[in-house]
Amino acid sequence: MNYGKYSIQKRQKFLRSKTRRIASLIRITAIRLALLAIVFVMIVGCFAAFGVYNGVVSKSPSLDSINVVPTSYASTIYYSDGVTIAKTLAASGSNREYVTYDNISEHAINAFIALEDQRFWDHNGIDIQGIFRVAFVDLLTGKEHGASTITQQLIKNQVFSGGNEKLFTDKLKRKIQEQYLAVQLETYTPKEKIIEYYLNTINLGNGSYGIQKAAEEYFGKDASELTVSEAAVLAPIAYSPTGMNPLNYPESNKIRRQATLNNMLEQDLITKQQYDEAIADTEAVYERILLQSQQASNYDSSTNSYFVDALIDQVLEDLVEMGYTSYEANTLLYSGGLSIYTTQDKDIQAILDAEFTNEANFPAVGDGSYYELSSDWAFSVYLGNDEWKHFHVKDLLDYYAGYSDTNGWYYHKEGGSQGISQLTLNKEDLDAKVTAFIDAMVAENNGESYIESGRNFVLQPQTAMVVMDYRTGNVVAIYGGRGEKIGDRVLNRATGTYRQPGSTFKVLAAFMPAMDTGGYTLASTFDDSYYYYGTGNEAAGDDTTIKNWYGTGYEGLSPIRRGIYRSMNIIAVRVLEAAGIGTSLSYLKQMGFEKIDEVSDRNISLALGGTTTGVSVLEMTAGYSTIANGGVYIEPRFYTKIVDHDGNVLIDNTSKSTQIIKSSTAYLLTDAMTDTVTIGTGTQCNLSSMGIEVAGKTGTSTNDYDLWFCGYTPYYAASIWSGHDNNFDQANTSYQKELWRNCMEKIHTLKGCEPAEFEQPASISEAKICTKCGNLAVPGLCDENEYGDLTGTELFANGTVPNKRCTCCVEVTICNDSGQMATSNCPDTTTKILLDKLESEESLTHGGTFDTKYCLTENMRKTCTLHSQYVDPDEDD
Repeated sequence: MNYGKYSIQKRQKFLRSKTRRIASLIRITAIRLALLAIVFVMIVGCFAAFGVYNGVVSKSPSLDSINVVPTSYASTIYYSDGVTIAKTLAASGSNREYVTYDNISEHAINAFIALEDQRFWDHNGIDIQGIFRVAFVDLLTGKEHGASTITQQLIKNQVFSGGNEKLFTDKLKRKIQEQYLAVQLETYTPKEKIIEYYLNTINLGNGSYGIQKAAEEYFGKDASELTVSEAAVLAPIAYSPTGMNPLNYPESNKIRRQATLNNMLEQDLITKQQYDEAIADTEAVYERILLQSQQASNYDSSTNSYFVDALIDQVLEDLVEMGYTSYEANTLLYSGGLSIYTTQDKDIQAILDAEFTNEANFPAVGDGSYYELSSDWAFSVYLGNDEWKHFHVKDLLDYYAGYSDTNGWYYHKEGGSQGISQLTLNKEDLDAKVTAFIDAMVAENNGESYIESGRNFVLQPQTAMVVMDYRTGNVVAIYGGRGEKIGDRVLNRATGTYRQPGSTFKVLAAFMPAMDTGGYTLASTFDDSYYYYGTGNEAAGDDTTIKNWYGTGYEGLSPIRRGIYRSMNIIAVRVLEAAGIGTSLSYLKQMGFEKIDEVSDRNISLALGGTTTGVSVLEMTAGYSTIANGGVYIEPRFYTKIVDHDGNVLIDNTSKSTQIIKSSTAYLLTDAMTDTVTIGTGTQCNLSSMGIEVAGKTGTSTNDYDLWFCGYTPYYAASIWSGHDNNFDQANTSYQKELWRNCMEKIHTLKGCEPAEFEQPASISEAKICTKCGNLAVPGLCDENEYGDLTGTELFANGTVPNKRCTCCVEVTICNDSGQMATSNCPDTTTKILLDKLESEESLTHGGTFDTKYCLTENMRKTCTLHSQYVDPDEDD
């Protein structure tokens, strides 16, 4: 710059010039206006931001309406002895068990605070220092870090469903509300409660929510017992329940565990010695986690048992009856933190589990057992243009109609029949045939693709069993299939399928009502002779005759006792007729047979188990339990009570009992059914080697589709069913009895049951009777019949002992010449004691009965007409 006189004067003149002053004024004014504009904008922006903030805050949930206490809890199931069943019922996010602050390890509390919120005890819900620190780190690293306090995280999880908004504006809105509520929450909630809620809320991986479940899952201990080393493993999981899972990603967890321990040491939450001990435990702590996981896997199957499946059905049904909707009932069961106290005896259940998964108890493949292709198997070929062609099992069987399958059921049953069967000895072979069929149909139809469902091979025959304590109605154990259970809520053949009960229904549908209300006794006799209903015209195709299972002829007059233990079909239907079908249906309904229909089942075949829909194993067990329990029906129950998460009894499942039949009737039926297992059709179910009496009844439906044994001891009642799911006849018809005996022997041995017989009540009397008419026996008459000794000692309910003497045994003298009743003129006679029974034409046409040759004939009933006067036998003719 030139500092000469001329230059200085020129500069001064410029500065004092009017143009310069105007320019300066304009510039200064512009700057002032700009500054004012900036200030105005800032003020407006602040007011706008404040307004937005207030608007967002004003729309925050009310403190009165939010709940930061965890509300979703797993429901816990207990055995009858109070021990927890390993499997709990939990929806997603519900597998937690609440634990109070005082019962959480101090190390666990410090570990989470050190890693997640080191100024937790000092801030008011928002950590301002932490926010600035994170903002600075974010600017330096370019990575986003969290600055949420534990209080904010609690609110985010409980009020805002964990966050994870897609839009930045939504996330900002949630952050503002979250911070506002955090401050508000800390004004009235103690810090101890906040950390307690937080530690009970967080997801800690492997389906564990909350510190207590995590401690159990990873270390098999309570939250109060966690060490520094173990707490440092759990704290990192809250950051990423998947990525920091110590089972799946131990190395990632180790890095963050180290950071947790460093923070705890820096914040004086642990001593140097505790730090060093935790570091030394690094490898060992992960080994303990792995070991605990393996042990839990061995103990707790991921699949519910058949008992738990049935329990769920009963609980949901009861909740709906209380007024809950189906959705509400499901939510309460899986997320309500219920405590369900079951009737299941874990030791008895273990016996059934072992026996029903032991293939040695079942017919071997090739000796009665087959693999069956599921009947719901199907596939569809896509033809293009939204067109499909569908195929089912029938199409598969038709395709192979000309194939001689030596592995199939038809071949083994009928010897060389053409075609294949759903049942096979070689499931790999049938599986290959299914694949070949699919390929052929796709090619034949020029298909572009196909979809398939239901290709499962189930080992048949299947079976199921229910064991009850009949004095309480408690179902103590069930098994709903053969072999290992493969999934939850699958077909439960113990409770969810309805099958024809065969002869086991005779006692419940015929003999029980007849004896209880019809005035009949065990001595009452009915004629086992040719019997038909309808037209009875077999030639016209009306095959409505009733035949006995043993096929050795008709036995004639037989008492109810023999009809029971010998399982006589004709006696059963005649007794039902006498009692009345309406009476029978009434009894069955009272005993809980839900599927019995008073219209469609109102027929004589009901006596033989011919029902429209069938019955369940559970229903049959409850029915026979009624007899075992002195005639008192107790509705079977799978649980005794349900307690809600707050400790209130939600359902008191008190046994519901009804006196269905007289106690005397119950005992008489029991006594008759003990003959079933000593001299009748159920001898394989005898427990005589243990000195324990058994009463029961066998049952077989048409073509051996269903095989049953329903029985009880002085301790337990149990029913077993066996059959093919899709009704094929069975080659082995006795294994179910042996399985019943095996289970009951082990159950009674395990429970230390002493030798015992059924106790006879004082309401029972006995009398010597004639077994052909049921009346009092006449010495020298009933015991010297041509038939043989027809006397027997029978039991009666007091007041029902017959007051008549025998009416069927008669002593007659027959003329040997005419075969008619002799007179004093007949020279050659024989005196006999015969049955005064007139057999029907139908009976005689069909071969008569065992009684026939010992009965008075029509001719014998006539007075001899050959000898009108006395003839000396020594004279010539």
